[in-house]
Amino acid sequence: MPTGSGLDAQLVVGEETVWGTAVTPTKAFEFNDEGLKLEPSFLEPTGLGAGRKFKRASRVSISRRSVSGDVTMEHSTLGMGLWWKHALASSGAPTQIASGDAYEQIHVPGDFRGKGLTVQVGRPEPSTGLVRAFTYSGCKISQWELSVSDNGIPTLKLTVDGRDEDTTKALAAAAYPAGAHVFSFQGASLKLGGTVATATGKTTVTGATAIATVVTEVSVSGEAPMATERFGIGNSGLKAEQLENDTPTITGSLSAEFNKAELYDQFVANATMPLVLTLEGEEIESGQPELLEIILPATKIKAAAPNVGGPDIVEMSTDFEAYDDEVNPPIQVRIVSKDTAL
Repeated sequence: MPTGSGLDAQLVVGEETVWGTAVTPTKAFEFNDEGLKLEPSFLEPTGLGAGRKFKRASRVSISRRSVSGDVTMEHSTLGMGLWWKHALASSGAPTQIASGDAYEQIHVPGDFRGKGLTVQVGRPEPSTGLVRAFTYSGCKISQWELSVSDNGIPTLKLTVDGRDEDTTKALAAAAYPAGAHVFSFQGASLKLGGTVATATGKTTVTGATAIATVVTEVSVSGEAPMATERFGIGNSGLKAEQLENDTPTITGSLSAEFNKAELYDQFVANATMPLVLTLEGEEIESGQPELLEIILPATKIKAAAPNVGGPDIVEMSTDFEAYDDEVNPPIQVRIVSKDTAL
């Protein structure tokens, strides 16, 4: 029964065959909040006329349309590969592990050209109880952040830039993957150091050491700067495809207790070390759990500030950045799940 509140909201996504051409979205995601919005550019002539001091409504027009905003969701154990594909511009697709029900996805940075999403948000209208469909085409993910906090559920925040909004399309049917649940802080682990190798398109780290200090929060973020203002004559006020136009970055932070040898000394020494963040879920089959793993082969600690704020435990906020070691991908996101397709 409709409630007329956010309880009836839905988020459904489709992968575009041609960037900017909306498709019928088919993949539904449970989400926490969203801020997608149409951003029109208003032209307001300022010509002077005797006896007139206010701008005239008849001369105001809309010259351009664009879409932007964020979507935040708890990281599910199913269906998330589509988001990572478009966050990193990867070409990874699930491949079966042995002959069981577990499938592995490898996502590494790739080419954003031609990739686009149609994102539809169903927004409930309180006065009528109707869920109004807002469909956004030509969407690319320009920024993302995965956050893992003590006693919390890992969340993925996505910053979206899109081409246009359509409120005339039908509300898509929201069908959620059966058996999906979420990762938790309990299944999180963080390792530093070790030896990195990439073979047959897959990066691994051997000999890494589990971080010893108490870490209460870790986040990893990515940004792919894009030219989002590619408007021009004859485009009917709509942008051309967003293209990368600056150096992408991968950064992160740790909220942890002060540990000089493990973190601060690495900061002072300008050391380069691998970082592996792993989230494990339930067992898919014998010896193979659901998995989300992020490997950063070459990270440097860019800031580390241990300060005494009183009688409590001394903490240290640590910021790091991932670099290209010129051998391995600067980031690899590996997913193991029951997903047979993105």
